[in-house]
Amino acid sequence: MAQILVPSTQWQMRVPKCSTFGSPIATKIWGSLLLKQNMKEAAKSAGKFRVLALHSENSTVNRTEKLLNMDITPYTDKIIAEYIWIGGSGIDMRSKSRTISKPVEHPSELPKWNYDGSSTGQAPGEDSEVILYPQAIFKDPFRGGNNILVICDAYTPAGEPIPTNKRHKAAEIFSNKKVVDEVPWFGIEQEYTLLQQNVKWPLGWPVGGYPGPQGPYYCGAGADKSFGRDISDAHYKACLYAGINISGTNGEVMPGQWEYQVGPSVGIEAGDHIWCSRYILERITEQAGVVLSLDPKPIEGDWNGAGCHTNYSTKSMREEGGFEVIKKAILNLSLRHKEHISAYGEGNERRLTGKHETASIDSFSWGVANRGCSIRVGRDTEKNGKGYLEDRRPASNMDPYVVTGLLAETTILYEPTLEAEALAAQKVALKV
Repeated sequence: MAQILVPSTQWQMRVPKCSTFGSPIATKIWGSLLLKQNMKEAAKSAGKFRVLALHSENSTVNRTEKLLNMDITPYTDKIIAEYIWIGGSGIDMRSKSRTISKPVEHPSELPKWNYDGSSTGQAPGEDSEVILYPQAIFKDPFRGGNNILVICDAYTPAGEPIPTNKRHKAAEIFSNKKVVDEVPWFGIEQEYTLLQQNVKWPLGWPVGGYPGPQGPYYCGAGADKSFGRDISDAHYKACLYAGINISGTNGEVMPGQWEYQVGPSVGIEAGDHIWCSRYILERITEQAGVVLSLDPKPIEGDWNGAGCHTNYSTKSMREEGGFEVIKKAILNLSLRHKEHISAYGEGNERRLTGKHETASIDSFSWGVANRGCSIRVGRDTEKNGKGYLEDRRPASNMDPYVVTGLLAETTILYEPTLEAEALAAQKVALKV
């Protein structure tokens, strides 16, 4: 990912004021049909529509597309809010919809809601009610208009965060004055793999077989090199429409694998944006009939895994003399390597082998421009004496609330003993 230069000016706890209805996402594989609506007649007859359906090549008739894409703002002030939360596995996303009486701009305007936690693995059947607290809102690229996506976290009826609510702890860390004063920036590189729906094998791969070896696929173009570009592009535009601070995308080293970058984002915003971007990607792949995988090593053997590299800097790192602050942060990270690894994603040991641009999971390392290290520092950061570091350890299925919160905690709040610092500095060859 490119060096972080400026913070996000769009704090996503508010919805951008935009009444334009985005164009519906459509690709060849979604097989859209022509449907016509007489809008003048609809206005006169209080919402009665004349829908025409044409037969596709396989004789399937779809009479719903125009209704799905219909802008309801001329007819009602009510909006649809899609409440989104993280399920019991810690990586699965759940959502349900409710009608709100008027458009909103801040999550505090939305009511709390509840769901059946026994059906998501988050509560026992005899006491299954879990409460959703709205925390961040985004424009809904699927319904358009004033409709919104709502990122929520989950609590017991008594107001205690449930165990899978990682946002609560992260919010506490980011509200600490020391952390607030350091204005932590994050740029997160989310890698993912697209799988064929029926066989759970990467998109573009021959069923039960393998494509040519890695080399031509990274940032490649062509029908024999790029598989799933329409999904990547649809996701890119949908995120921009939603107000997510997405900063780029590219094809990855393994065919059928893609990456997008979110950031620079400040504090808790980073986690909110990544989770919402993942939800949008789940919905797009659902419509495309393709399976989204965040497995850190979806294909064993001589194939790259999928990570979620996290670029990070503080105010002190970005100012003159910041490289020394970065080295001190690396020292702290080396002392808490095991704590970070244990929280950086399930199955990460299959990815962090010391091969395929990774460091070994068992040892901590850092280097300038070295993608085989735990922590990479860019050439520009070394040259300018200030900048950012890249933590290359997080897996593609990591929880961004956990990773960003840990980075801030370890580099800003954690205070190791002098003896521990001296020993660590010797081990990782740092002079601070």
